[in-house]
Amino acid sequence: MGNIQSEIVQTNMNGVSVEGYLSKPTSLESKAPGIVVIQEWWGLDDHIKSITERFAEQGFIAIAPDLFHGSVTTEPDEAMKLTQAMDQARAREEIDACVAYIQNSEESSGKVGVVGYCLGGGLSIQSACENSNISACNIYYGGNPDLNSVQNLKAPVLGIYAENDERITSTVPELEKALNDNGIVNEIIIYPNVDHAFFNDTNLPVYNKEAAESAWNKTLTFFSDNLR
Repeated sequence: MGNIQSEIVQTNMNGVSVEGYLSKPTSLESKAPGIVVIQEWWGLDDHIKSITERFAEQGFIAIAPDLFHGSVTTEPDEAMKLTQAMDQARAREEIDACVAYIQNSEESSGKVGVVGYCLGGGLSIQSACENSNISACNIYYGGNPDLNSVQNLKAPVLGIYAENDERITSTVPELEKALNDNGIVNEIIIYPNVDHAFFNDTNLPVYNKEAAESAWNKTLTFFSDNLR
């Protein structure tokens, strides 16, 4: 990956400190938009790091905050414990710190989007409802935000879900109605015959290559349209 550089960085913005995995192009012809990549419940693992790298390869400055502060797991029981122990309000402050970190970069165009997966999907939309500096929000099979806060959204929303993920996908009509009622530009996509976390290529029992590639192309188009 000679066209990008990646490193762990320490952000300290607005009094909030958090480590993140930063990936960006090694050379930029013009200022670049940013993406904050929000982890699944496994933590800041190699999969999430690879997503930030993929965004960098497409010309974005991408950072993934370490919301579990060094903890990473592959065990569902431990992932559940880490998720339950996470302070949701603090996590959103850390996401906001990463948004500000990118916006304050000399290489940044000032426009920043958020994308989150599973746990991160819910955090991405709730953060966008609370932070007007977020210019685009992409949810991957995440839970709904406080629907009353949708009225505060300033960003368009792309929601990507799995048909077989009944626990999450059954709530999507409520979110879609709230978005439409508040005049928020949105696109909701439910991929048929796939399971929760179908985008994660390290989770082979549920990874679906065709749906994942389609979703990635939708994501790139969405962010290019709204951040460039």
